[in-house]
Amino acid sequence: MYKSAPIDVIYLHAADNVCVAARDLPAGTRVSAGGVAVELPAPVKLGHKIALAPLAKGQRVVKYGQTIGFATENIGVGGWIHTHNLTAGQFDRDYAAATEIPPEPAPLVGRTFEGYKRPDRPAGTRNYIAVISTVNCSASVSKYVAARFSAEALKAYPNVDGVVAFTHGGGCGMQFGGEGHATLNRVMGGMARHPNIGGYVLIGLGCETATLGYLLDDQKLVQIGGRGAGDARRPPVLSMQDVGGTSKTIEAACQLVAEMLPRVDDTRRESVPLSELILGTNCGGSDGNSGITANPALGAASDMLVAAGGTVILGETTEIYGAEQLLTRRARSPQVAQKLIDRIRWWEWYTGLFSCTPDNNPSPGNKEGGLTTIYEKSLGAIAKAGSTAMNEVYQYAEQVTAKGFVVMDTPGLDPVSVTGIVAGGAQMMVFTTGRGSCFGCKPTPSIKVATNTPMYERMIDDMDLDAGTVLSGRSVADVGRDIFEEVIAVASGKHTKSENHGIGQEEFVPWNIGPTL
Repeated sequence: MYKSAPIDVIYLHAADNVCVAARDLPAGTRVSAGGVAVELPAPVKLGHKIALAPLAKGQRVVKYGQTIGFATENIGVGGWIHTHNLTAGQFDRDYAAATEIPPEPAPLVGRTFEGYKRPDRPAGTRNYIAVISTVNCSASVSKYVAARFSAEALKAYPNVDGVVAFTHGGGCGMQFGGEGHATLNRVMGGMARHPNIGGYVLIGLGCETATLGYLLDDQKLVQIGGRGAGDARRPPVLSMQDVGGTSKTIEAACQLVAEMLPRVDDTRRESVPLSELILGTNCGGSDGNSGITANPALGAASDMLVAAGGTVILGETTEIYGAEQLLTRRARSPQVAQKLIDRIRWWEWYTGLFSCTPDNNPSPGNKEGGLTTIYEKSLGAIAKAGSTAMNEVYQYAEQVTAKGFVVMDTPGLDPVSVTGIVAGGAQMMVFTTGRGSCFGCKPTPSIKVATNTPMYERMIDDMDLDAGTVLSGRSVADVGRDIFEEVIAVASGKHTKSENHGIGQEEFVPWNIGPTL
């Protein structure tokens, strides 16, 4: 384990008028940052901000070289800056679309992972059978079917990672063909065709709005293992009302899964170019160190994957808010930049419907960890995407086909966000956390990266990697290489901590947009 002398504070940018505590600092501690030495009049906890200059009421507070909010009172040198004296406020952001497109990274050649090759889609990192409930009314049946195929029952099929039920609370009481219906269809279709799914069964009730026939036609779903996209055979579909109710549907679905098992088990891992890998990124339970340690380290790993020809997805649009101007400058074209701006404007409108704003996003736990405003949170969050050009912006759960760094419009709520990213095709996830989120997301393995060492050591059974070593002097680039190598190892079959716990089925939560009718 990496050990070095403790660092008191982190100074991130020459334009900053704050630094960040790298450990719990008692009152009277003298710290130096940006050529300024200050004495703390009060204790400051790990991840929290310290004023490096006198700040007048209304003055901008700057971190990462960007505005994170405005002082609500006069703040003295060395003063603790947080919710009691800082607010987000409003300020104009210069989007300057596609004006700072980064050069292409030097190609990273020859790297592969051991995956499950698929004839009609990218290779998988896992090999599951999915039981997909199209409506809440068939959720219990879907769970009962998956439960029949326990680890003991699957011993004869060592290359099958499991049978997983994907259930949810929607599928009816919505506008037929409306935005909510289209979103749910993209999620269902994305899970059915996911690279980590070797076979699937769709189960509906029969009278719901989200009809099975409409789903199949809308998503152009075909039977996995068939003769390709032109195969006339439709996937295994069961309607409870047509089959004859709960018990008969369970038995019919179990028979279908049993017939799939030998074929799915026949698949073996093979060497696959990293260019086939789609990496989803997410941060949850963030703290003041997220944008200093784990997120920029993940950004370094993301740049390496892009250099290898792969794809990196940045989601959580509500945690891009206030930092989107940095991404629009990196957009491949003005049209791509405008797609992101349009989603930001949509979120301003959407949250306004509920007398809410995107600045309601930082949770009490985020604030306890040192994050104060959505701008501060977002500036740290976008670091996960690294430094390459933004090549495309996707709707929630839309199939990701572009290479390089892309954005997907998802909410900040972890299960909902990751569900969309996974449905979009991500075969791997890296999930950064400062407070200690215990998150998994079947069928995609989730590597959890801790932002600080005390939490990593306290929650060692749930955290895969410790990026807190940056706070004791290790470079972000070195930790980024660790993450990159862990992504390859897990993509090749190494289990994550969440997989060891069996976590990831209940975390499937499609985004419910629109009224419940």
